[in-house]
Amino acid sequence: MNWIKDFVRPKIGGFLGSKRELPDDMWIKCPQSGEMVFYRDLDANQHVIPNSGYHMPYGPEKRLKSMFDNGEYEVIDLPKVKSDPLKFRDQKKYTDRLKAARQKTGRKDAVLAGVGNLGGIEVVIGDQNFEFMGGSLGMAAGEAIITIMEKAVELSAPLILFISSGGARMQEGILSLMQLPRTTIAVQKMRAAGLPYIVVMTNPTTGGVTASYAMLGDVHLAEPGALICFAGPRVIEQTIGEKLPAGFQRAEYLEEHGMIDLVVHRHDMRNTVMRIVSVLLKQPIDIEAKNASCNPAEQPEAADKQSAEEKQDA
Repeated sequence: MNWIKDFVRPKIGGFLGSKRELPDDMWIKCPQSGEMVFYRDLDANQHVIPNSGYHMPYGPEKRLKSMFDNGEYEVIDLPKVKSDPLKFRDQKKYTDRLKAARQKTGRKDAVLAGVGNLGGIEVVIGDQNFEFMGGSLGMAAGEAIITIMEKAVELSAPLILFISSGGARMQEGILSLMQLPRTTIAVQKMRAAGLPYIVVMTNPTTGGVTASYAMLGDVHLAEPGALICFAGPRVIEQTIGEKLPAGFQRAEYLEEHGMIDLVVHRHDMRNTVMRIVSVLLKQPIDIEAKNASCNPAEQPEAADKQSAEEKQDA
């Protein structure tokens, strides 16, 4: 029997009180300015760095909650597909990469979608998450995009799709590339039904996704600073042997050159999309529903006290 362990430590621990468990990554560094931001302040600001305005990645659950009235929506069931159709392996087995991505994100694949109201108007909203294997387009993501577009047609509801992707998923080869024409056909079905398809491109939106459904919307929005392209700037520079203009392929550059319609700050995204949907459908916005926002940036006071206490502990 260890008398120090069994008797003294519990008494000291009880006297001092147990310390609250705090996350390891309490301070987040801005990739652009180097500014250090407390994690709860960043969360309250919709993952936008306060001073630089840099838009950090935003989780799909948080994004959908920030868009729908009162943060309420019904998740759309997405079809299951074969996990590793080609038995692919590079440095790791594809199945191991999938397992790691699922543990990291808590999701089966890159796409999450839901049905709910936006300003009192029924809409379908989807999110393609870069945190899941770079938001790459494989069979699962392709089936998900097609399913949510078909759901929009079934409900006669507009679709708002937030995209962040590195392009096609190489581990699925030609099966991944097949999703490009398949999703394009799904877009055509929405168009035939006369339903608005609004695309919001976030950082980054690249590769085959940009070459298909990401650029087939009725309205194209983008978050500030988002990289939007087919081939990246480094590849182009190496190919043509010339230095590219400053900000080339960023959202602001593409807006200036007519590739996208509008660059929208994340804090303004809900109201902007709401107005667009209202105009395209010729339906009035429910004022009460419009004010039923769950955007943390609009209601940060609730976390202020806890945030201050945690900063002291840190």
